[in-house]
Amino acid sequence: MIVLGIETSCDETTAALVDDARVIRGQAVLSQMDHRRFGGVVPEIAARAHLTHLDRLIGAAFAQAGLDFEKADAIAATCGPGLIGGVMVGAMTAKAFSLALKKPFLAVNHLEAHALTPRLTGNVSFPYLLLLVSGGHCQLLAVEGVGRYRLYGTTRDDAVGEAFDKVAKLLDLGFPGGPTVERAAREGDAARFDLPHPMLGHDSMDFSFSGLKTAVRHAAHGRDLSPQDKAGLAASFQQAVCATLADRAARAAGQFRQDYPEGRVLVAAGGVACNLAVRESLAACAARAGLDFIVPPPALCTDNAAMVAWTGIEKLRLGLTDALDFAPRPHWPLTDLTE
Repeated sequence: MIVLGIETSCDETTAALVDDARVIRGQAVLSQMDHRRFGGVVPEIAARAHLTHLDRLIGAAFAQAGLDFEKADAIAATCGPGLIGGVMVGAMTAKAFSLALKKPFLAVNHLEAHALTPRLTGNVSFPYLLLLVSGGHCQLLAVEGVGRYRLYGTTRDDAVGEAFDKVAKLLDLGFPGGPTVERAAREGDAARFDLPHPMLGHDSMDFSFSGLKTAVRHAAHGRDLSPQDKAGLAASFQQAVCATLADRAARAAGQFRQDYPEGRVLVAAGGVACNLAVRESLAACAARAGLDFIVPPPALCTDNAAMVAWTGIEKLRLGLTDALDFAPRPHWPLTDLTE
């Protein structure tokens, strides 16, 4: 079984062919650079770039795999959540291929694609505890199966990836914010600035990063920031994020072990899971909770079409396909799949 996956939900234009033996047969990626001068993703620019380059990238993925279009058994595309212009480009392209090739169409939830990635890279069995950390989402969930999720906690304001981007912009470190803050933090003293650790020890399993972002702004206000000041603020911010994520994950792990005694794994997925300090803090958290810790390779944590194709395979195995009138969605919570 070979599925073509298409991902266009934000600023990565990507296509991939994945088979049911967990082999990525071909993949082509275009990382859009035009957004750097704006310090963030501009939705219309992103959508136009997807429209310009997607067909070529699909062709490149098939060429890399050495396959003709007809060899794809199904076409999967991210149909939400995401920037709706880009989502529509990917969805309509996938529907056109599905119609022309007379192959099934699979509407993939972008968050579910992240959630199921460890089953592509590590053959993880259900159930497992998932920390989904990306630019737009920060959630703790029990993954019971394809389309079956139990939400433990979510962010009450900013997602953690969004906080990284805003802190990077505040400190003039560049875009995208996650990698630039991580690089600056390596040169800084995390004890230099006393920043809050939001929700630490709170009874819920929710997150909040807006106050931490504001604390960085207050610490920077009125200063002529030297490179060492910026590095110190980046390090202090990153340390607060790591402590908060580990604390919330530990609380969720306790509940998860009660709810699913057979569960043995904590998974981190999403772009922020590329951060080495975040990985190390979560690995220590998992060890204390008696769970194995699994995180996909960095290239499969950021937005990619391989995870979309794999989710298509997971759905196809269960006989789950979608009609060509499926409407792309800017908002599509994972819990809606369970319903």
